[in-house]
Amino acid sequence: MRIIHTSDWHLGRSLHGVDLLEHQAAYLDHLVDLTEDVRPVAVLVAGDVYDRAIPPLEAVALLSDTLTRLAALTHVVVTPGNHDSATRLGFGANVMRETVHIRSAPDRIGEPVLIESPDGTVAVYAIPYLDVDDARVRLADDPDEPLARSHEAVTTAALARIASDIKARRSKDPGVTAVAMAHLFAVGGLPSDSERDIRVGGVDGVPAGVFVDTSLDYVALGHLHGPQRITVPDADRPLVRYSGSPLAYSYSEKNHRKSTAVIDLNTLETELVEAPVPRRLTELRGSLESLLADTEHTQDWVHVTVVEDSRPPSLMAKIKDHFPHALHVSYEHAAAGAAVDRSFAVTPAHQPFEVAVRFVEHVTGIAPAEPEEAVLRETVEAVFAAQRSA
Repeated sequence: MRIIHTSDWHLGRSLHGVDLLEHQAAYLDHLVDLTEDVRPVAVLVAGDVYDRAIPPLEAVALLSDTLTRLAALTHVVVTPGNHDSATRLGFGANVMRETVHIRSAPDRIGEPVLIESPDGTVAVYAIPYLDVDDARVRLADDPDEPLARSHEAVTTAALARIASDIKARRSKDPGVTAVAMAHLFAVGGLPSDSERDIRVGGVDGVPAGVFVDTSLDYVALGHLHGPQRITVPDADRPLVRYSGSPLAYSYSEKNHRKSTAVIDLNTLETELVEAPVPRRLTELRGSLESLLADTEHTQDWVHVTVVEDSRPPSLMAKIKDHFPHALHVSYEHAAAGAAVDRSFAVTPAHQPFEVAVRFVEHVTGIAPAEPEEAVLRETVEAVFAAQRSA
């Protein structure tokens, strides 16, 4: 009895100006093929389906096509993340085909999606991303006494509802397998640069201990983009893990092995099936000569930093010619890495020319030469002349 766990598709997202929808579509084709091969009881999509609340039409069409294809094979349970609009993602949920379940309302947290299989019943409890200010009222026993303003408080309340329902169901059928899915930041997880900050009052983490004594078997998390397991203290169950995003969305993810998690619910054994990677993300740094001698990364999405004593002529053209998929190219003066304090507080007492000179020094690591100072001076004077004649 297996499930497939995925999350953080971020449909509609770009990477340094490169449209990723084609590559996201390739991953979703891979997911459909994997589902056809594995034949899981369900595919769980734990939030951040879209990259923003109002996604582009092409992203909506891609999701619609993907859900149609997956629903022909198995049950699909989808919850919104902090990037999604719960209202828009959940629109039409009540008229979807019976194998598509979009759960976007906190009110239904204690009401599972029940899936019957030859090996027994699987109860999937879907926890959408909980906006703390809303959930602390909606999940409180008394609306006049809201929960504490933290992700830990609202998640604990959500899990209490789930634990209560599991207990009631297992009193009638002890063999029920209980799975939860949620979009949150579990303490101990390793974040990357591309996840949107979800802190409230400076606190964003949910301790792994909240999953203890919930009677859950598996918790499918979304939000963090690196596939990883979260250790639950002093407990064999539940198994708690992030599937991670299927594509890298920042250079901080360049070492991730993007995958989809296939979970055996009987043994909790996990198989991470590698996702198709369109191009490697690589950061390169060095002299122009050494960079142009690199033949290993010419087809990668590269972030290039050229380090020289002076900016080489036609720098961008030379790099782009050698690395046609370069996403970011920058120049750094060889002296810029020296441990010197080049901070400079600008005040009304400073002359614009002086500020311009210090800015060049800050960026390049050395003071501008006399010809460069002459250009700066002429430019500043020309601006002031234009203002006077305006």
